[in-house]
Amino acid sequence: MHSVAVHVDEGLQAQVGDEPLCKAALRTLHHQHVEGTCELSVVVTDDETLRELNRRHRGIDAPTDVLAFPNDARGPFVDAPDGLHYLGDVIISFPRAATQASEAGHDVQAELQLLVVHGVLHLLGYDDQVEELRAKMWHAQSEILQVLGIDVSPPL
Repeated sequence: MHSVAVHVDEGLQAQVGDEPLCKAALRTLHHQHVEGTCELSVVVTDDETLRELNRRHRGIDAPTDVLAFPNDARGPFVDAPDGLHYLGDVIISFPRAATQASEAGHDVQAELQLLVVHGVLHLLGYDDQVEELRAKMWHAQSEILQVLGIDVSPPL
């Protein structure tokens, strides 16, 4: 059984539902046939946090909508003795999600779910920096969102 921990900044908790984000992450793992037991974290926070993480880890001094940090730094042989594999963290900017949802004409919760799916796919090794790989990632993303009943278009 997979485990998803959702952490939402205190000031955003009234606007963000944990359960849909957890469901989006679990559906992504199921769609991708992730076997064994794994866990990951989803964090919903502010633009300044994403800006700092983006600057520190990607050299881009600007906020972004979602960042994924796979837990591959420790190597493949140091998972917990209970068999849990920690996939990593998906960090989402609520202000970016709200803006993108407004521009696209859907609600912010749907946008947050889209960003969770996108981030988890990155944790699983998907890449959207090259056109061919982006198409493969967006195809998987679209299939997962369809199963979740979410009708949104990925950002271009």
